[in-house]
Amino acid sequence: MRTLTFRELFLMSIFWFALNFHWGALLTVAIPAEVLRFVPDEYKGRALSTVFSAGAFVAMVTLPLVGALSDRATFRMGRRRPFVLLGTLLNSLVLLGLAYAPSLALFTLAYLLVQFSNNVSGAAYQGFIPDLVPKEQRGMASGLMGLMTMLGTIIAAVLAGILMQRGLNLVLYLTISAVMVVCMVLTVWGVRETPLLHAEPFHLATFLRSFYVSPRQYPDFAWLFLSRALVMMGFYTLLNFLQFFLKDAVRLPNFQEATGIVSAAVIVGAMVSSLWAGWISDRVGRRGIVSLSSLVMGLTPLVFLARPSFQVILLFAVVFGIGYGAFISVDWALATDVLPSAAAAAKDLGIWGIAVTLPQVIAPVIGGPIVDRFNLIAPALGYIVLFTITTVYFAGGAVTVWRIRGAR
Repeated sequence: MRTLTFRELFLMSIFWFALNFHWGALLTVAIPAEVLRFVPDEYKGRALSTVFSAGAFVAMVTLPLVGALSDRATFRMGRRRPFVLLGTLLNSLVLLGLAYAPSLALFTLAYLLVQFSNNVSGAAYQGFIPDLVPKEQRGMASGLMGLMTMLGTIIAAVLAGILMQRGLNLVLYLTISAVMVVCMVLTVWGVRETPLLHAEPFHLATFLRSFYVSPRQYPDFAWLFLSRALVMMGFYTLLNFLQFFLKDAVRLPNFQEATGIVSAAVIVGAMVSSLWAGWISDRVGRRGIVSLSSLVMGLTPLVFLARPSFQVILLFAVVFGIGYGAFISVDWALATDVLPSAAAAAKDLGIWGIAVTLPQVIAPVIGGPIVDRFNLIAPALGYIVLFTITTVYFAGGAVTVWRIRGAR
């Protein structure tokens, strides 16, 4: 692989901005706010868990499947870019279904289409780094990915909070669509792939068996998967129920806008750590940074147990963000170090991506009933139980990453 210029790395990374603008607006702010349109307050936890879990299941299937298909694609544009192009165009259209859905069932259906189309583009896109970036530049590429992640999320969270608080959901979805299309064009134009000339003959049984990665044969990949899954369980438990926590426990009247502000504070902290953490990990190793960042994130739910003031919440949101930025940047680079197969990078990254999507299925299924049931016993008790469990998730992720032996 040849060394890439900063311009090439930047154009390759700009679509990360779009992907995280998309989810930064939807997951923390827009989807929880929309659920409140359809169900009574006492059932909001279960309703939110239904929407999030169904969507995450679609993502969990789509990521490795489309990743594997892109690994063997022989398009003239290259293996990855056609999926990025078509997935983004479909994504920009189905987002409008969220604005016009008249019931929770149809809203959930629209959300499933959003998850599918977004993960078609995302599954292929994440293959660019192992395909095109030499190993000595992957820390920098991962840092740029982290920076774009932070910028996309912070801008989307603030904007989504403002627009949703004012009932301008259609404007938000149109903005997300525009950002997705513009960034997609820049990446598809700026990245040059060498087309795959020949793919191995397709056999369904062989294709399906390729999705199994033996923990015995690839223990580092298995431990990384478990570590990331635990951290993401903590992350999505906190993320999914943040808006309801601010509404029920902190009792903020403008809880939708406040959710965007808290998310922005997280990303401010993350921007401090995201770029330099990837660069440092190229020199000192990745496991220690991943472990420490997981523990830093685990501090925040402990503070939330006391139901502090909004100012204290913002302060610890920044602390959480410092941990989150370092984790996102370095964990990605660690994944590229321990992939089972360089020739099937997108498929393997899709399997590794299940460590993100599976927690999105499980976390709300566990968290929604806990919030609803324990809040009936005592006000805000559900959040005390939930955030205690969240801290355990983060601690588990911090410990298990040290079982990786084949990378520093």
